Amino acid sequence: MPDEIVTLVDASDCVIGEALRSRVREQGLIHRVCYILVFNAEDELLLQKRTQTKDLYPGCYDAAAGGVLLVDESYELSARRELQEELGVSAALKTHFDHYFDDGFNRYWGRVFSCQHEGPFKLQAAEVESAQFVEVQTIMRGDFSPLTPDTLEVLHKWLEY
Repeated sequence: MPDEIVTLVDASDCVIGEALRSRVREQGLIHRVCYILVFNAEDELLLQKRTQTKDLYPGCYDAAAGGVLLVDESYELSARRELQEELGVSAALKTHFDHYFDDGFNRYWGRVFSCQHEGPFKLQAAEVESAQFVEVQTIMRGDFSPLTPDTLEVLHKWLEY
């Protein structure tokens, strides 16, 4: 993954170039990501536990599938690819909103999608340790900690949305 070429954007989400993923991480360059909130028929959200080997937020809980957009990849194409890679499924995606995240070093624009899927899921062993459906309010209460800070922001915005 460190050698993937990703799209660079400015603070307004306009494309300004491309760079190796490793350089993006080292220099805190603004790039694009996608988030896919996966719900079941009971409106529970699929919560993933990230592996300890992830380059960002290892071992944290993640409220969304998703990842970094590759060069010349659209948000939707990336979301479909990530859903297949991480969870081994395909599903109809609904587009919701864009979200800018900046924790002082990690900076990215993300588009938020949702879908419904009951599983079964084939988890990508290198990225996802486990996954389970959980009520959103249980996640927001802090019962699963630590939660990745970007998906916590996305969930806050989702609840307002």
